[in-house]
Amino acid sequence: MKSDVEIAQSAELEPMVDIAGKLGLSKEDIEPWGKHKAKLTMEAIRSYRSGGKGRLILVTTMTPTRGGEGKTTVTIGLSQALWRREKKSLLGIREPSIGPTMGIKGGAAGGGYSQVLPMEDINLHFTGDLHAIGTAHNLLSAMLNNHLHRGNKMNIDPRKVTWPRVVDMNDRALRNTVVGLGGKSHGMPMENSFGITASSEVMAALCLAEGLTELKERMSKMIVGYTFDNEPITASDIGGVGAMGAVMKHAIKPNLVQTIEGGPAFVHGGPFANIAHGTSSLLSTKIGLSLSDYFVTEAGFGSDLGAEKFFNIVCREGDLKPDAVVMVTTVRALKRQGGAKDLKKEDLEAMKRGLPNLSKHLENIQMFGLPVIVAINRFPSDTEKELEYLKELCDNIQVPSAVIEIHQKGGEGGLELADLVIDICKGGKSRFSPLYSLHEGPREKIYDIATKIYGAKDVVYTQKASRDLRRIERIGLGELPICMVKTQYSLSDDRKLKGRPSGYEVKIREVGVSAGAGFLIPMAGDITTMPGLPSRPAALDIDVDENGRISGLF
Repeated sequence: MKSDVEIAQSAELEPMVDIAGKLGLSKEDIEPWGKHKAKLTMEAIRSYRSGGKGRLILVTTMTPTRGGEGKTTVTIGLSQALWRREKKSLLGIREPSIGPTMGIKGGAAGGGYSQVLPMEDINLHFTGDLHAIGTAHNLLSAMLNNHLHRGNKMNIDPRKVTWPRVVDMNDRALRNTVVGLGGKSHGMPMENSFGITASSEVMAALCLAEGLTELKERMSKMIVGYTFDNEPITASDIGGVGAMGAVMKHAIKPNLVQTIEGGPAFVHGGPFANIAHGTSSLLSTKIGLSLSDYFVTEAGFGSDLGAEKFFNIVCREGDLKPDAVVMVTTVRALKRQGGAKDLKKEDLEAMKRGLPNLSKHLENIQMFGLPVIVAINRFPSDTEKELEYLKELCDNIQVPSAVIEIHQKGGEGGLELADLVIDICKGGKSRFSPLYSLHEGPREKIYDIATKIYGAKDVVYTQKASRDLRRIERIGLGELPICMVKTQYSLSDDRKLKGRPSGYEVKIREVGVSAGAGFLIPMAGDITTMPGLPSRPAALDIDVDENGRISGLF
């Protein structure tokens, strides 16, 4: 079979004005960025950002594995299948980070015959949104360090600076650094750190803001550190928020591209779900609900991460009410959760042992009052016996399911799933409500997530985390929602615990504040905001010829 990039390069793309026209947009509503990419104009954004009556479908997954379950591919394939059922569908996914693209995870433009195009551009730089985010973020870092160098009139404690720097690359050597060395003229010596750009609070704010003015307001509230008297210092105190907004002038605009079958797609924003809230921009979602009958979006990783944050953070911010959830699963994911080593070997017993993991993720979705459908994403090594067994397991827990082949067949391979989505939406079964009240204290909200969503028995805090929470409540931010940071490879905070672990405690080592984005960030386990490259990075296989034709990109 052809590689993803070969399939993408052989596709015939439609002019962007035609893609926009499928949504009822005119050529005046879009700003072309090359031949096959566009951004919405500010006029179009203002016209459609209030939301609409489109059906909101969220795609998530059970606990992911390094092999990938195809969640983004399913999101794209489902939207293509809905078009084949003559439904006006639009999808919204996140922008890829170059770090994972060059590392191990791969790109985020789908796969096979369910891709968004041009996939090479989307996976490499795209329209420059991530670079704008990194520049705005690091401008604030430079302004902060310049204030310290120029006399520190606000009495900022250099030991309590909380604003890191960011770079869009997996580079573990930058996790902990010292800046300002080399003498007096080179700035204030102090410890600092780097996160990947997707972890930036500017990224989170972009994905929750509904316009440039609101984005600037959010950025002005970002806490960069504390004084010697332990009072917070914000970006507004430091200055330069207007300049940050100028850098973000185009990044706020949703990007419009197309699927391999010519369906419209938004690709906008890219926070990770294990260290941020993990969904594409709220702005593109609300515009999408205005322009389509069905808006299909994804949340990063499993129901315990991206989906939980989508429901408790994003839906609150945007007053969204999802209509249905699609839970992606695979035969091999169940086998891996069941302890199987050889995923290509038929193993029904391992599948049975892995079922509790899937069951827990389904229960999590139902906890929010939402109907859920299981999408069984077929892989070449799956046997008919395994697929039938998995459908039987779903029948036994009374959850509708469909075997899909959208990677191999595009939208045609997802027609059964599309029919189930249409039927559930017609039935009006959604009774959505968030998991916790914002009036609960931070510890109560963290406890709710850890015990109800993860299945832990309790939560424990380090001394630092306890001090962080006392400071958060003292400065009046205790009612913010929670954005947990933890491993994506387990329901728990320990990546080694497979299946449906129980009897464990979630350990919170510290609690950060994203006052501009509008949430608290408890950090559990040993997760870091700066990933590293694997022993064999994907970058070793990527190349480009004299004519600019890229190879090895998946």
